[in-house]
Formats: sequence, structure tokens, C-alpha cells
Amino acid sequence: MKYENTNRLDTPFEDLNRRNFMSLAAKSCLGVSLMPLGLQSGLYGAPAASGTGGAAVTAKSIRGTAKNVIYLYMGGGMTHIDTFDLKQGTDVQGPIKGIKTKIKGYQVGQYLPKVAEQMDKVAVVNSLTSTQGAHEQGRYMMHTSYAPRGTIKHPGMGTWLLKLSGRRNATLPGNVLVGGSSSELHSGFMEAKYGPVPIRRPQDGLPNSKKYVDEKEFQARLRMADAFDRAFRRKYKQKAVRSYTDLYADAIKLMKSEDLEVFRIDQEPKNIRDMYGNSGFGQGVLLARRLIEKDVRFVEVGFGGWDTHNNNFDSISGRVPVLDQVLGALLKDLGDRGLLKTTLVVLATEFGRTPRINERQGRDHHPRVFSGLLAGGGIQGGTVYGKSDAKGHGIEKDGVKIPDFNATIASALGLPINKTLFSPSGRPFQVAHKGKPIAALF
Repeated sequence: MKYENTNRLDTPFEDLNRRNFMSLAAKSCLGVSLMPLGLQSGLYGAPAASGTGGAAVTAKSIRGTAKNVIYLYMGGGMTHIDTFDLKQGTDVQGPIKGIKTKIKGYQVGQYLPKVAEQMDKVAVVNSLTSTQGAHEQGRYMMHTSYAPRGTIKHPGMGTWLLKLSGRRNATLPGNVLVGGSSSELHSGFMEAKYGPVPIRRPQDGLPNSKKYVDEKEFQARLRMADAFDRAFRRKYKQKAVRSYTDLYADAIKLMKSEDLEVFRIDQEPKNIRDMYGNSGFGQGVLLARRLIEKDVRFVEVGFGGWDTHNNNFDSISGRVPVLDQVLGALLKDLGDRGLLKTTLVVLATEFGRTPRINERQGRDHHPRVFSGLLAGGGIQGGTVYGKSDAKGHGIEKDGVKIPDFNATIASALGLPINKTLFSPSGRPFQVAHKGKPIAALF
């Protein structure tokens, strides 16, 4: 079957030059650079995806209660055997001991005591499996549900959420990336306004969001920029140009908004800041909690360094306690504030690590089976779903492909997982690539 997209837009060379120039001019003259990664990375210029076909989610479909997502991404491939899928009593376990959790009969690694106390809120998926065993490809698939292709860029979950469900705060960006790598995160074939806005250091807040001239001079510069741009907008009326204009207007509106205070994490009480810890990851997750309180729909916080080919056990002895403090704090904080019903917390990584301990006391890439976590948003806590085999090599029960995991996230958000949108080339795509949500987790 041939799919036709009548709204296809081919971005002309003049538009690319114009876009790059305007982005630089906006930053240097007005202090405005609050643009999503799709624009900053040169992927901007794709038109709106045209929705057609596909059945809408019915009343009988799986639906969670999430409105927002805090997505914690463990870059590098977090070891499952040393964290959430222990193999006690086997030669693959190494020195990591298990500790009890609030899930009867289920243990986590010894460096996760705070998370262990919150496991009644968490669903662990110990049967994730991926077809991608390299970092870049694995990250791409986890975020998009699709394998990388040279001819197209696929949107991530935050972009899908805004496209299908919209923003809830008219001023703040709806999709934010805090720390971590942005190489696989962009708006894909959708409009750049749906892509993630990057925050490199949570302590620094939103970059270039302050005016460096007085209001009179600022307004004069806006009028000059508008006059300069008017002829171009009349000549090129594509969706991409309108989308850029919308982004520009949103950035200016945000600069004048009191909502910018949400980025002031130093305003949090000291006991809360201490609970999350002073790490960049901890401060990023604290910022994420503040953002979702202001109805930012999707916030990803990255925590890298999990590529433990060498000295796996020394490495995780410093890394897992940070994850423990931050995730434990987040689950407690959201629970105390009554936000878990409307906030879905996701812990994900591109793949696990090999059961075999190599000659460098490390673990290598292992996409055949690994672990992910879900909490809140209608997910049934205190649950362990799926099972790896006796030594964590492969799946023994209830395998979960990456699209299935992402379909579960989408279903928790009430997104229409069967709805088809078309890329500029006319190809059909769905939010989770025909994945099937894990019904047992709701």
C-alpha cells in the first residue's frame, strides 16, 4: 500500500540559511535561545505530521492516570544483575548482596536501601529486551521505539505526548531535557515546537531567559526584528516558518513570565534539597519535580556513566547510591505531595550488562534481557513483571520489547497508541511502533 502525505514540505536552502541566521540574531540581539533541540540541531523544518487512520483509544482500552512524566535515563547501559534482577547463589552475581524490599520475596542490590523502602510504589519489569546492542542505536530505540534509519528521524515520547495531547502550561515548554545526551532527542519529523528544550545544568536554570536591556529598548528591538522578518514571512508561508515564529513568540512570552521562578531550585527548603542530594542528577530530578508541578508534560533527566566494561563493581559502588538517594527521594516526595497519581516515573536504559564478568572485572553490553521501572500514573506498585533465566542471560517469562514498554508509558498517559501519523515522506508511524501495553501493570 502506498501512503501519500499531501502536506509534505521540502525545506529550501534559503530557509535553512534564514533559520540559522535568525537563531543567531535572536540570541545575540534579544537574548532569546529557548529553542527545542530539533531547531538547534538543524532538524527543524519538517512539517506537522498529518494524523490519519488508526483507531482511537476506546473506553475499554488500557488507560492510566498520568498527565506528566519524569523520565530517568541511565546512560551507558545499567547493570540489571547488580540492581533489580539479582541472581543470588550463582557464579554471575559477584560480590553484590541482596536486601529486602516492600515487595514480598523480592530483593534489590545492596546499594539501593532507600529505593527498597519505596518499592510498594514501583513496578519492576525484569524482562525487557532490545534488538540494539550498541549505545547510540540502543538509546535511539529506547526513546523512539524504532531502529535508526538514515532517511528519517523519529520523535521521542515527549514529542509524541505534546503532539497528541498538547501542553498544559501555555508559558513553560512542555518537553524538557535536563542533563544527559541530546544526540538522540529531537522533534524528529514533527514540528520543532514539540522537541525538548535542553537544560544543561539544573543549577543554572533556563539559559538566555533574561533581558539584558530595559523594556523600552527591548520592545524597540522586537519591532525592528519583526519588520526585518515580515517580507520573508510573506514570501515563505510554509508550516516550518510559522512554527519558528511561534517558537520565537513563546520564548519572548516566557521571558516575561513569573513561571521562570520554577527554575530557581535554590528556593526549595533545605531539607528537600538535601533529600535529593547535591549531585547534578539529584538537582536535575528536583527541578523535574518542580516543573511537573507547573504542568510541564515531559521531563527527562539523564544520569550517565553506566558503561561498566571495566571494574563494574567499583564503578557501581559510587553510582548506584546516587541513584538510590535520588529515586528514593523522588518517589517519597511525589507520594507526600499527592502527585503520584498524575505523574508517571520511568527508569530506563539502553540495555543491561552481561552476566559473565570479564577479565577486567567488568560487564559488557547485553540487550537480550534487562530491567526497567515504572511508578505512578495508574501503574500497579509492588509488582515484578517478567522473569529472566537463572543467570540473567535471556528471558524465561513474559518478554517485553521496547515498543511494548513505550506503549505502556503511552497508555499510562492516555495516548492513542493505534493512531497513525505520517512523516513528510508519507510513511506511517505510531507512538510506540505497534507495541502492546503491559495490561498486568495497570
